[in-house]
Amino acid sequence: MFDAHDRTRCDRTRPASPRSCGGARAAFGWRSKKKIAAEPELERNLKSVLEVRTAGDPDEEQSVWTEFSPTQIAEQVAEMGTPVSPHVVRDWLAEEGLALHKIAKDVAGGQSPDREAQFQRIAALKAEYLAGGNPVFSMDTKAKERLGQLYRKGRVWTRQAFRAFDHDFPSWATGLVIPHGIYDLARNCGHNNVGLSHDTSQFACDSLRWYWNRIGQRCYPDATSILLLCDCGGSNAATQYLFKQDLQDLVNAIGIEIRVAHYPSYCSKYNPIERRFFPHVGRACQGLLFDTLDTVVRLMRNASTSTGLKTTVNVIRRSYETGRQVATDFKAALPILFDKLLPKWNYRAVPQ
Repeated sequence: MFDAHDRTRCDRTRPASPRSCGGARAAFGWRSKKKIAAEPELERNLKSVLEVRTAGDPDEEQSVWTEFSPTQIAEQVAEMGTPVSPHVVRDWLAEEGLALHKIAKDVAGGQSPDREAQFQRIAALKAEYLAGGNPVFSMDTKAKERLGQLYRKGRVWTRQAFRAFDHDFPSWATGLVIPHGIYDLARNCGHNNVGLSHDTSQFACDSLRWYWNRIGQRCYPDATSILLLCDCGGSNAATQYLFKQDLQDLVNAIGIEIRVAHYPSYCSKYNPIERRFFPHVGRACQGLLFDTLDTVVRLMRNASTSTGLKTTVNVIRRSYETGRQVATDFKAALPILFDKLLPKWNYRAVPQ
């Protein structure tokens, strides 16, 4: 029997019935509503407490909240002469449309004036490449993780909880892993190159180099160009000449053109890898210790979906230098071919 989150504990003293577990909660909720409806003074007191300790958004009529918990509300109305249990308050709050929610990170930090034009451009490029049998890769770096007996968010079915240090001091980590992901839109396949050094433009280009030489080239033997979708910042920043220099070195080595299309600023969540690959990698690893590098690789390889997503993983052990400067002759020659439409986000690197 599992110790944690065992839902069968709802009623162990008698055989399960339609009223056990969910049925019992539903019945309790019905009794709660009945109790409040039968006591008008209790309902008035509940509403008065909620009215005083509720805030809202003047622009969003439905957006209201209270910092009081059901227990605190129950204590308040008890002092007003109408005692009630926190369970009854909780059900009443649900009837009033209040429930526990996390803060949703969905407000854009800014808006680019060329946002819609770039989205249309990316959509047209994706359709063109997919119809022509050329690869469309979405690329990004996942959040860094520390190796060792350190706490990680999430829950997992186990007989007893994994044990981690009571503090997450970086000095207690045995290493650092930097997963750089590449997602193939046409094949619904993802790949993680796990770096152990720094998230640099050279690391990003080496990641794509490894993937193309060992996987991509075999899957697209007749490809004439690669469409690379990526964010505006990070190791593949649109404004950094260093990324363009390393990209040019990459195409010179693999012998195939790479067309880059950056998502506009503040729009990284629309990059396909953020929705179709990274969430499944996170789900495969949640609640488990990254105690060794082998564990990280094994867990990431488990990322899959019922719609056919498959995941491969490789470790890049090269050490990458930070603070590199772009070569002056690269800026002078600048072999990168910029598009006429939104050149800051759309350009090609052609083998020299």
